[in-house]
Amino acid sequence: MIEAFRRAYVDADFLLGATAPSVAFAFGEKTANPLTMYLSDVFTIPTNLAGDPAISVPFGSGAGGLPVGVQLLGPGRSEAQLFAAARVLEMANGVA
Repeated sequence: MIEAFRRAYVDADFLLGATAPSVAFAFGEKTANPLTMYLSDVFTIPTNLAGDPAISVPFGSGAGGLPVGVQLLGPGRSEAQLFAAARVLEMANGVA
């Protein structure tokens, strides 16, 4: 996984993808089933395993008006650039 991310960052400064496989859920909605709760984080696991930084940013809304998150992933030690890129996404989404 580390090698796959390293190769991706040769051609791209950052990667952009969904933070979760669904829109946000109501507070407490998934606490009764730990597996369901864990599966909500499945898209964040690869970059965590690789040890690279990532940041999640609200970006629009989906079903029921609930927020949708996107995550920016970057190579090691790119936190400052990730914060700057996340700010650009927030401004594009009208969160400024």
